[in-house]
Amino acid sequence: MSRLLEPGVVEGQTLTKSETIDADVCIVGSGAGGAVAAANLQAAGLKVVVLEEGGYFTQTRFRMLEREAFQNLYQEGGARTTRDASLVILQGKAVGGTTVVNWTTSFRTPGRVLSRWHDVHGVKGFGEADLAPHWDRVERRLNIAQVPLEATNPNNRLLYDGCEKLGIQVETTHRNTRNCIHSGYCGMGCPVDAKQSMLVSYLPDAVSAGATVISRCRVDRLRFHAGKAEAAECTLLDASGREPTGAGLTVRAKRFILAAGAIGTPAILLRSGAPDPNRRLGMRTFLHPVVTSMAEFPDAVNGWYGAPQSVASHHYYDRGGEVGYLLEAAPVHPGLAASALPGYGEQHRILMERLSHMAFHLALTGDGLHDDVPGGTVSLRDDGTPVVDYPVAERTWAALRHAQKVMARVQFAAGAKAVWTFHDPALRMTSEKDIDAIDALPFAAGKVAVFSAHVMGGAGMSDDPKLGVVRSEDLRHHEIENLHVLDGSVFPTGLGVNPQLSIYGLADLMSTRLASRWT
Repeated sequence: MSRLLEPGVVEGQTLTKSETIDADVCIVGSGAGGAVAAANLQAAGLKVVVLEEGGYFTQTRFRMLEREAFQNLYQEGGARTTRDASLVILQGKAVGGTTVVNWTTSFRTPGRVLSRWHDVHGVKGFGEADLAPHWDRVERRLNIAQVPLEATNPNNRLLYDGCEKLGIQVETTHRNTRNCIHSGYCGMGCPVDAKQSMLVSYLPDAVSAGATVISRCRVDRLRFHAGKAEAAECTLLDASGREPTGAGLTVRAKRFILAAGAIGTPAILLRSGAPDPNRRLGMRTFLHPVVTSMAEFPDAVNGWYGAPQSVASHHYYDRGGEVGYLLEAAPVHPGLAASALPGYGEQHRILMERLSHMAFHLALTGDGLHDDVPGGTVSLRDDGTPVVDYPVAERTWAALRHAQKVMARVQFAAGAKAVWTFHDPALRMTSEKDIDAIDALPFAAGKVAVFSAHVMGGAGMSDDPKLGVVRSEDLRHHEIENLHVLDGSVFPTGLGVNPQLSIYGLADLMSTRLASRWT
């Protein structure tokens, strides 16, 4: 038996020669989908190997420095954007995936979204009744619980107070933490292992049961023969994750699960030349486009401390025929703030000097829930790396404009002295009378800063092969007999809420279903 099949985490940069190994199940990706699947399938007695392109960073390696965290823990060093650079995409890249760096916000998939999947996209077996016991199980394992109002930091409490004064529905969120010290460094890796990410929960469960996790292992392609996946052909990367070591790895398995995320999974299938007779692969990619509103308050906010995202408002989530949105707060660490703040030179310096008194709130739009909001696409550059094209739909721009005005009202209601948009140039408002000036601002690509931290779609599920890449019964690829996809790429639409709990529930439901069949 190869040394690589022994249980544990193997750092790919330490391997000095190319090898071929065998497994029952090869899982590509160690985030919310891949880790849950690995734990359940290994517990069922199947030999699991998990391949992860990112590095293995643990509590002792988290130094709470933005310059290191973005380079080590994020795709493209935190600089991933759409092709035209009009939309910034923050996405994790490490053992544990984006769960290592997300802000712990946990929502179940809204019922209206699940209903649309069934009614419009040919999805069966994914209703609330199907998912509820799996959400229950995941929430127990990850200690997901609602945040007490008194535990919110000022950045979040200002959003809560402003909404409450205006009669806008608002609540505290649910978070996957245990013994949280509210350090505020969720986006840089939890320094005390309070965040119950895949790094400290399901991956250790899988390893304890006998799974092997290999980091710094980039899956270049899957090799197919006679309608089946035979092997994953991989390049091992150095400790920086940027250069090949010269060694390779081939993993042969009876079954393969792609869980590399909604950009990574379609990219692997495209590089592999996977059959796509209906041209669905890489289509309907969803990003939850976000705009931000910044407000200055008389008292210090210090938004870099405390639980980064503990308040949310669903008041405008369902706007009938219009695109809806969710209101949340965002942390304001200096590096991230400096890269996002509007203005240049002296203007930018003045804003940075006031950072301790600034609150940052965001509006997250739901995409894919209307026929004329189809999302974007994932394709390959000439070097085989993925690139996202995402033309923001007109109705999404209208929703972002509406949200910009609502956020300004909320912030003034909470006592703001001034409010800024993230346009170029930014609009500075000093009272509610200025808010209508937002109507004259350009909401278009490159005219206002738009962000995303949620990537979904690109390998959507549907029992109709003309609508999806995988079938909903078992998330098996329509054309490849032993290949399944268990991550957010299978979502036929965006969710309109933070997706991690939706992925956990889907992965737990499907991997337990597959485990019962495969054993």
